[in-house]
This record gives sequence, C-alpha cells and structure tokens, in this order.
Amino acid sequence: MLMADKRDYYEVLGLTKGASDDEIKKAYRASVKKYHPDLHPDDKECEEKMKEVNEAYECLSDPDKKAKYDQFGFAGVDPNFGAGGGGGGFGGFGGFGDMGDIGDIFSSFFGGSSFGGRSSNPNAPRRGQDIQTYANISFMDACNGKKVDIKINRTESCPDCGGTGAAAGSSAETCSECRGTGYVKTAQRTPLGMISSQRPCSRCGGKGRVITDPCTKCHGSGRVSAAKTVTVTIPAGIDDGQTLQVRGQGHSGANGGPAGDLHVTVQVERDPIFERDGYDIRTEVPITFTQAVLGDEIEIPCIDGKGKITIAEGTQSGTVFRIRGKGVKRLNRSDRGDQYVTVNVEVPKNLSKAQKELLKKFEESLDENKNYNKRKSFFDKVKDILKSDI
Repeated sequence: MLMADKRDYYEVLGLTKGASDDEIKKAYRASVKKYHPDLHPDDKECEEKMKEVNEAYECLSDPDKKAKYDQFGFAGVDPNFGAGGGGGGFGGFGGFGDMGDIGDIFSSFFGGSSFGGRSSNPNAPRRGQDIQTYANISFMDACNGKKVDIKINRTESCPDCGGTGAAAGSSAETCSECRGTGYVKTAQRTPLGMISSQRPCSRCGGKGRVITDPCTKCHGSGRVSAAKTVTVTIPAGIDDGQTLQVRGQGHSGANGGPAGDLHVTVQVERDPIFERDGYDIRTEVPITFTQAVLGDEIEIPCIDGKGKITIAEGTQSGTVFRIRGKGVKRLNRSDRGDQYVTVNVEVPKNLSKAQKELLKKFEESLDENKNYNKRKSFFDKVKDILKSDI
C-alpha cells in the first residue's frame, strides 16, 4: 500500500489525534470484533480492513512510534526514517509492544489466544441460559399476593444418559483432530506477517470429544426439552412490569454447570374502581347533592374490604379524603400506603315539574352573600376587571 493511499491511523480506528492509550485499545477491540476474518471468513473487504486496523494499532499502541507519527505522519514510522532505518516497520508483529493485551483481545472473541496462548476448556461447566416469561394477574392479586403456576419449556439433563450424550454402556472419545482441546490452529500470511488464530474444531464441534454411539433419546446432545409447571409466589405489593427471579428454574447447565434462572415479568390488569399510585390507592366515589349539602357518613370500597368517611356539610365536588394505611402493602415491609378518595357531587337529572318548582323556591330562599361564597367572590373579581377596562 503506497503512503498516499493510506488512511490516517486515527481515522482507521475511529479516533481523533491525541487519543489516550485506553481509548486506542478500546477502539482496537471494537474493530477486531467488527472486521476479524474469523468472524467473516468469506468477506475480502473485512480482511483488508483488518489489515488496516492491525497496522494502525501496531503504530499507535507503541509510545515511540505514536510520538513519531503524531509529529511526522507516515514518514515518521517509515522503516527508512531516521538514522539506520530503525523503528521496526510493518514486516510482522515484532512491533507490538504488549503481546499480552493482544492475546487478551483475541481470547475474548475466539475462546483462546490467537498468538499461541492456551484456549479455554471446552468441557468446563457452563451455566444454563435464563428463561423469560410473563404472568397476568388481577389488580387485587397484585395488592394481596398470590401463588401462580407458570408453564415453561426448558432444557434438562437427559434422564437416559445422565447428560453425557453417550448411549448406556459407552462413553465419549477424545477427538483425534483437536486432541481434546476443542480448537484447531490456523495460520494466515498477511503483509504484516503470519497471523495465527484458533477456530472451533469442526469434527467435534469444539467439545474436544466425539460420541460414536449417541443416546437415542437426546441424540448425543445430553439434554432434552421438557414442559414444566413452576409455582411462583407473587408477593403482595408487586406492581405492573416488575420482574421476579426464580433461581435455578431456567435451562439446565452444560457439563455439570448450574441451571439458569426463571424471570417472570408481572402484568397487572386494570381495575374498574381502584387506581394505583405507587403504594397509594386512588378511587372516586359519587355522592348526592343532598349529602354534599347536609353532610353524611358514607361507606367506601377498599382493597381489603370496606371503610367509612365522613362528608362534612357543604362538601364541594372534587374534595379528596385521605385514609391512612388503606393502600398497598410495601414490598418486603409490613406498612402500607394510603387511600385517597375523591368525592364527586352528582347533579340530579330527569326531575319532575314539582321537584323543579321546589328547587326554584329553595334557590330563591338562599342568600348569595351567605350561601355562595365562591360564586360571589368570582363575580366580584369580574366586576373589578370590567371597571378597570372602562
């Protein structure tokens, strides 16, 4: 690649000049994950981009080369720059100053070091995957708690072979291709030198063992799918959208590893009377015109039964009453929120002629200054506004 054709090293890694060592390493990791040939075996464009990335990182990860590049550009890292042409060049990976970091990067993506390091054990115990499901419950069940049965499908250890995958009386054999490691090494010649990497063994699928006589029930996988019913305790006070974790009820682990967990997200149905506000309960109760005027003691619904509130004489529509301790139980606590009751005065409809006459006489008997304080105050303000406009 000619100097004129090269892209700026910082641009290759998506950085700006002066990036820190941590930023350079982080950008390199992201680029390896995006372009490495092992992840895109048939993509020639990714292979070329990976060469660019390696070259850029080889320079910017070396403090001396980075300083020369920042000052002189590509000329500063040319093998012929300076006396004696020292500086390493790009003939191979000899210029990488921190081989341990590169090994860690490739290990995190491909299960082992691409530079000859030890690979992870393919037969090590692995935790099973979690299962996500939902439970629909009523509003009252969310307030008071309930036990529900959840039906799930999960993978479990095969009962016939005990999870080995091999038929009774047989066992898995060490893979002759990878010799039990689960990986085979490959080498690729590039303009930067030889790059070695590891890939899962195609013969054993990365397990390091080959089953010649597989179990007929699980077909050699060691695990089977099973329908299960799990009883889950919904605690009192749970809210819509919250998730419960039931440990050990997910998919079974591999190679003797622990099972995953079951995550149950609760969906709470709406209630026609109550509305939840945190741990408080809100509800609206209609009262008659007479109750609002004369006052009364009325019975109201609560999530745990019934309660009573006292309506004072002259109570206005929209007045809110608070009943302490009648809300929802707080999770993992014994105390509860409060209940707020909004009373709405219902205006009577479909009055008879006689009733209307009685109301008119009643209205005429009222004193605006004494019986309608809000109305009087409002129209006094209106008069003041009209006077100011004259």
